[in-house]
Amino acid sequence: MQTQTRAPAAGVRQRPSVHSSRAASRAPTAAGRRLVVPRVSLLDAIVKPITTSGQVGDLKQGIAQFYDESSGLWEEVWGEHMHHGYYPAGGPPKSNQQAQIDMIEETLKWAGMEEGRPPKTMVDVGCGIGGSSRHIARKYGCTAKGITLSPVQAARANAISEKAGLGDKCSFQVADALQQPFPDGSFDLVWSLESGEHMPDKPAFVRELARVTAPGGRVIIVTWCHRVLAPGEAGLKPEEQSLLDRICEAYYLPAWCSIADYQRLFEAEGLTGIKTTDWSNEVAPFWGEVIRSALTTKGIAGLFKAGWTTIKGALVMPLMAQGFRMGLVKFVLITAQKPE
Repeated sequence: MQTQTRAPAAGVRQRPSVHSSRAASRAPTAAGRRLVVPRVSLLDAIVKPITTSGQVGDLKQGIAQFYDESSGLWEEVWGEHMHHGYYPAGGPPKSNQQAQIDMIEETLKWAGMEEGRPPKTMVDVGCGIGGSSRHIARKYGCTAKGITLSPVQAARANAISEKAGLGDKCSFQVADALQQPFPDGSFDLVWSLESGEHMPDKPAFVRELARVTAPGGRVIIVTWCHRVLAPGEAGLKPEEQSLLDRICEAYYLPAWCSIADYQRLFEAEGLTGIKTTDWSNEVAPFWGEVIRSALTTKGIAGLFKAGWTTIKGALVMPLMAQGFRMGLVKFVLITAQKPE
C-alpha cells in the first residue's frame, strides 16, 4: 500500500477513437490461481461507441440502463455490495463478500473516520442497491441518503433497507450526482465508492461533493483512474488509450483522469488535509473472481437473462484485469475535510 500527499497534476484526457488490440489476458484469483480469459481482439466487433463529447444525456441514460439491467444479476451472484473487494497481500483466506465489507471498513479506517466524532448524516453518491449506506448507518447510527441514476437500483435499495429494519435510517432516490437535490452543507460524510469513473464532468462532480459537505465534514472518493502521467508526457500511450476506450464503451464511462487530477480539483474547492493512496495491489484478485463467477452456471444463465448490455460488460471484464496488470488502471482513494 502506498500513500501520497502530493502529485503533479495532469490534464484530464479526452478519448480518441477506438483502436484494435491483440493482447491475451490472464486474470489472478483470490486463491492465487491464474484464469485464462478470451483474447480481447474478439471484442472489436462487439463493443461500439456509446457516447461522444456533448452527449451527456445519452451517457446518463446508458448508465441507468446498464445498472437497471445488470444489478439484479450482480445481487444474485455477489450480494448487496457492488464494488471491489479488499485482498491484502498475505491476508487470510476470505469470501469475496467479506472482502467487499473489508473494503468499506478499511476505507473508513484509512480516511480517519475512526479518530473523530462519528457522522450523523451521510450521502452515498452512486449508491448502487445501498450496501455501503446500510453498513455505515449500522456502524455509526447515522442517517444515510443515497442517489443513483438507476430507478431499479433506487427501488431495490429502499426495499432491502425496509426489510432490514433500516427504512427510517436509509433512503434512496434517482438523482444526478452533478446536480444533487440537497442543500449546501447537508452531510457530515460524503461517500462515493466507485461512481466517480462515470462522471462526465469531474470538476463539477468534486464541486458538488464539496458543496453538500457540512463544515468539518469529510469527503471520501474511491474510484478508478489511469496512471499519473510522467513529466513530459502529453498523454497516455496509444495502446493504453485503446484499452481504456473499450472499457469506457462497455461500462458507460467518459474520459478518465489520474489521482493527480483529483488532488488538484480538491485543492481548487478549498478542501483541506487532502490524502490519497493507491490500492491497486489490494484489489488485484477482484476481476479474476468476477470472471470466475460469470463462468458459473448461475452466472451464464443470469447473463443471458439480463440481456446484451450486461453480456457486453462481462466480455470486457478481462480488459480491466489487463489494465491493472499493465499498471494503467489504478484503484485510488482520496479524502479531505471541508474547513469549519
